[in-house]
Amino acid sequence: VQLVESGGGLVQPGGSLRLSCVASGFTFSGYPMYWYRQAPGRERDLVASITGSGLSTDYADSVKGRFTISRDNVKNTLYLQMNSLKPEDTAVYYCHNSHLRKWGQGTQVTVSS
Repeated sequence: VQLVESGGGLVQPGGSLRLSCVASGFTFSGYPMYWYRQAPGRERDLVASITGSGLSTDYADSVKGRFTISRDNVKNTLYLQMNSLKPEDTAVYYCHNSHLRKWGQGTQVTVSS
């Protein structure tokens, strides 16, 4: 089982990024998936979740209306589209499969002018 994130980087406030998480070693469509983030000195917090079918999603209040979680079950890939980024969105972002207790290695997102 492997989860590999990509797409992080440095972006100015108000900018956008799209994170990707490629999954392997399990039946991707059979599991809900999650994006978490961890800022320096803080706990790892849930950002967004999506069901296995992709038909239902949920978001932390802090990102509602700005972030969109989605998935492509043919490409075994989870996405997080992040718009209107704020400095407080700066964190390492992780994808997660809770049933298999698997985390990716994380991708750094820095929002700064």
